[in-house]
Amino acid sequence: MKNQEKAFVERCREFLDERWKALSAMAESEMFCDPLAMESPLLRKRIVACLSSPTKSYHYVLPTQVLCKCVAPELDCRSLQAAYRKPGAFDARTIAHEVIVPFDQQNHRVLGGSSEPYVNNPLRCPAVIRRYRAQQKNKEDWDNLGAVLDVVEQLGSVAFTENVFDQILVEIYRLLAAAQVVYPTPNRVSLKQAIDIVRRFTAVKSGGDRTEVVCAALFRSIASEFGLFDEIRRQKVNAADFASGMGADVECWSKGKLALLVEVKDRTLTLTQLDAKLDAARAKKISEILFLAERGVEKGDETNAEERIQREFASGQNIYVSNFLNFAAGILILLGERGRVVFLSHIGRELDSSNSSIVHRRAWASLLKSI
Repeated sequence: MKNQEKAFVERCREFLDERWKALSAMAESEMFCDPLAMESPLLRKRIVACLSSPTKSYHYVLPTQVLCKCVAPELDCRSLQAAYRKPGAFDARTIAHEVIVPFDQQNHRVLGGSSEPYVNNPLRCPAVIRRYRAQQKNKEDWDNLGAVLDVVEQLGSVAFTENVFDQILVEIYRLLAAAQVVYPTPNRVSLKQAIDIVRRFTAVKSGGDRTEVVCAALFRSIASEFGLFDEIRRQKVNAADFASGMGADVECWSKGKLALLVEVKDRTLTLTQLDAKLDAARAKKISEILFLAERGVEKGDETNAEERIQREFASGQNIYVSNFLNFAAGILILLGERGRVVFLSHIGRELDSSNSSIVHRRAWASLLKSI
């Protein structure tokens, strides 16, 4: 590979990494708006069609061609080979194989897992133009691919091209969110390793999702290993208790009765939150309530909170306040090595069953690899 070609590959890689990180972060925001929200909905529909096409090669062509156009606007994004012999013609295979393929591999092969997509039959032509439509088995998606690249090339706007590329990345992110993540749970895990990996996982802000996931997984482990509970229920993070019909974030059931309520807070527990939950629990005749507050009781509320807890004990309610790691440490000792492996496995399953963000699922998979 010549120095000029190496430099272009590096520029494409840097541009892709920068935009992927930015778009991934923005896509998690409730205020996120699609880059092409103000453009024709047909264009976005065609992008989705290309990325989900039965013809796997097209999954790679679209991001490759538009990425090249973003980094070098003078190129013709319809060109697949230098043999196209038109102004702006270039060989796109190098960028596909050196930039997009590694990106695909790093992201759970969301594009299809091809190692050399540009050597496949659909791309054995100089350019994505109507002239080569006849040799395509999947003519409909070839037309979709050509239509997206045509509008990018014809407008020749750097800003528009970048918006199209951002939309492509957003759609890839959405496909990735539905992709299966493999959790490499180890065959054995020490107490220290289990506590450390959970600490690292829950240290990242997630709107409470990560903390609730590990909490639910721990109680599922208690249920499966000790038989203390028959069923563990967890509501979707940020769902109101009254709307979900649940009394708390996690409910532990035994013999058809609600045995324990578990309220999870990834911040401090305020007196207002405590009062509201205890009033609701008393109304439902629930006597066992555990608050797992990562930062304890709100400063200044400690005395009043303790007084409220004592009053509730006198009325028949048992209230416990701890943080997750302190509570979990003793349980993980009792679970033993096999039980700790079960616990780590439950975390992955809980992430999947609750459809947690791909960011959290990938983070957990990555942490498991570190053991």
